[in-house]
Amino acid sequence: MGRVVSPEEALRIREELRAAGKTVVLTNGHFDLLHLGHVRCLQQAKKLGDVLFVGVNSDASTRLLKGERRPIVPEDERARLVAALECVDYVVIFEERTARRLVELLKPDIYAKGGDYGPAGKELPEAEAVAAYGGEVRILPYLPGRSTTDIIRTILERYGGGT
Repeated sequence: MGRVVSPEEALRIREELRAAGKTVVLTNGHFDLLHLGHVRCLQQAKKLGDVLFVGVNSDASTRLLKGERRPIVPEDERARLVAALECVDYVVIFEERTARRLVELLKPDIYAKGGDYGPAGKELPEAEAVAAYGGEVRILPYLPGRSTTDIIRTILERYGGGT
């Protein structure tokens, strides 16, 4: 089980891990309504190295990217839920629209993202930052049909305006 740390504490931990020769993996996301697609992605990311850091978008960042009605779950709860997963070592909440600054701060050996990014998917804004220090980008397999948006859509279809 991981723990939620500040960006400054994450940097201190990262420096200790670098000195110890550990392979650090970083991934990030909103994790609003945590689901199996998130869990599988995090488990796969952990297998790529020794220590897994997970960046969680802040509430403000999530609103900018997903709209005013999101997030559904507040950032502190989302961060603690992600940290509770066995495969996660550290969680950092970040305020920016992308994890670029977090990537530049921690300089993970491997930056991992789900299969909805990369050559066949959405552009990966952090890729340039990873390349700048010689890190590796890994695109993980995508679990189709499992997204927070799909879950919200199902809830609305099933429960619409009533309880």
